[in-house]
Amino acid sequence: MAGQLKEVRNRIKSVQNTQQITKAMKMVSAAKLRKAQDNIVQMRPYARKLQEVLSNIVSNSDGNADGSTLATERAVEKVLLIVITSDRGLCGAYNANIIKMAKLAIREKYAVQAAKGNVYIWTIGKKGYEHFQKNKYNVDGTYRDIFLQLNFETVQACSQAAVKAFEKKEFDVVELVYSEFRNA
Repeated sequence: MAGQLKEVRNRIKSVQNTQQITKAMKMVSAAKLRKAQDNIVQMRPYARKLQEVLSNIVSNSDGNADGSTLATERAVEKVLLIVITSDRGLCGAYNANIIKMAKLAIREKYAVQAAKGNVYIWTIGKKGYEHFQKNKYNVDGTYRDIFLQLNFETVQACSQAAVKAFEKKEFDVVELVYSEFRNA
């Protein structure tokens, strides 16, 4: 009887220790999440202004102004979708929703190009790569582990590669598939 009581006490202590560790991990992850949310909120004005500037440039351009090939409209034969997912799971329906949006774009906007095999996918994030590779989509490029050191330089490589591919007319359309953060 005394042995069972000791075993029960050890289990209770073990559960309490696990609860304490879980609580500490929850506090650390909450702090990291808050920091990430603050960073996103601080970047919004810059993103809006950049979008406004780019819209003005494109709307004031006839497609050939200053030799800019980025504003040029051309017949859509080859499509590049840059799909931004996470490297890990445990983020609810985040990855599933982005993958669903990409598939919807392929099915509804680019069905003709997809039938010809002219829809190419670049993935940023491991989960998107795994999904599209497994399901035999035309995965032409991938940027994994980009979120380990997320800053301007790490994103610039993907951006420059997409711009160069568009300028070389490897693709007629480049479209980003991503989720916009909204704080409740």
